Amino acid sequence: MRVITTDEQFREAAAGELTIAIFKTTWCKDCHFIDPFMPEVEAAYADRLQFVQIDRDDLPDLCSELNILGIPSFIAFKNGQEVIRFVSKLRKTRDEIETFLDRAVEVAAALPQA
Repeated sequence: MRVITTDEQFREAAAGELTIAIFKTTWCKDCHFIDPFMPEVEAAYADRLQFVQIDRDDLPDLCSELNILGIPSFIAFKNGQEVIRFVSKLRKTRDEIETFLDRAVEVAAALPQA
């Protein structure tokens, strides 16, 4: 998973066809909970999605702009626009994340082509 460290890198990634941005921090227990299975999830969706990871503490202005309050947060972007997000105060399971990713693919496909 590509780690984003600047606003410019984020905007470049979000401008792509369909990008899933995962906002995390090093101190978040729920963020560490997803770490073991995310490589498999990323591999399963590699033909449809690009994944990037952003540490909320490294890019606070960007996260404020995007209204990132809870972590981990998952946001799908297509052509620079937010498509759908998955944010909750509860720990996210692999099934919930995969359901979100399936929905992101469906919603993005329904949008007009740029």
